[in-house]
Amino acid sequence: MKRRHLLRTAAGWLPLLLAGCVPVVMPSGPEIRAPALSTQSFTMSDGGNLPYFAWLPDGQPRAVILGLHGFGDYSFNAFDIPAPAFTGQGVALYAYDQRGFGAGPHRGLWPGVPTLVADCATVIGLLARKHPGVPIFVLGESMGAAVALVLAATHPALPVAGYILSAPGVRGRASMSQFSQTTLEIASRLIPAVGFSGAAPGFSPSDNEDAMRRWSRDPLTAKEFRVDLVYGVVDLMDQALDAATRFDRRALILYGAQDRIVPPDPLRRLLATMPASADRRVAYYRQGHHLLLRDRGRALVIGDILAWLALPQAPLPSGADHAAEEWLATATR
Repeated sequence: MKRRHLLRTAAGWLPLLLAGCVPVVMPSGPEIRAPALSTQSFTMSDGGNLPYFAWLPDGQPRAVILGLHGFGDYSFNAFDIPAPAFTGQGVALYAYDQRGFGAGPHRGLWPGVPTLVADCATVIGLLARKHPGVPIFVLGESMGAAVALVLAATHPALPVAGYILSAPGVRGRASMSQFSQTTLEIASRLIPAVGFSGAAPGFSPSDNEDAMRRWSRDPLTAKEFRVDLVYGVVDLMDQALDAATRFDRRALILYGAQDRIVPPDPLRRLLATMPASADRRVAYYRQGHHLLLRDRGRALVIGDILAWLALPQAPLPSGADHAAEEWLATATR
């Protein structure tokens, strides 16, 4: 009863709040130069520098993967652990700090979905020029997968050979109660700059304790988030789910049964939203957590990705594609 009363009261005040403060967004600026790739950063057309790391194989790579990190994370922390397994098989891996995260511009502030997507499209163009004739794949983890979904829908002509979506961040408003939606709406107007801890008691995003200690000690990983930053990522997840209705690109979608950041229902909703495609594979890892590429069992996941890069229509070595079929079939009964 108290919750319903609060909800009705909040709904009455909402129009006034919407006319007041607004969440802070720090988008890219006007174009002042041509984008460029240096040894340390991707420079965007507005002059913004996105620091990156590159893990390169010996000799010419057979494929290039562009990694997009998740919420609160950044390039090196997200991909340094799995990188050697890729480079050892002739695959180059690049990852950059998205605006608002890591050492990217305006750390801690939301850049807006159009800016995140435009930056990624620019980076892909720069990598295509650096590695002509080499297939480029986009690997998005959590929030990064949401960026990849919007990118694919809004930039279909990009030279991307396929998308790897690991634990896609699609836990948007469709997965929130009306009370939670209203609370977020009000808080983003009344207290947009208030920070709160991103720690979730009772579970971990990975079973790799060393990786989690590394996260907690790294000064570039975010441990506290502004309310309007969370509001922004919820907007992104909503747009990613909408983009999924037009997502017909070659893709490998990875999900772990132990994931507590993205529960099963949002992932099933994403898959049900996508148009049918013979070029899409789903892999389900019964022991996998949210950070599949950092889990102790990451070798299975990486092995499947490498096999899919070479033969996208072949069965996955781990059998995770068959496990996904069983999981999805069970969910529909």
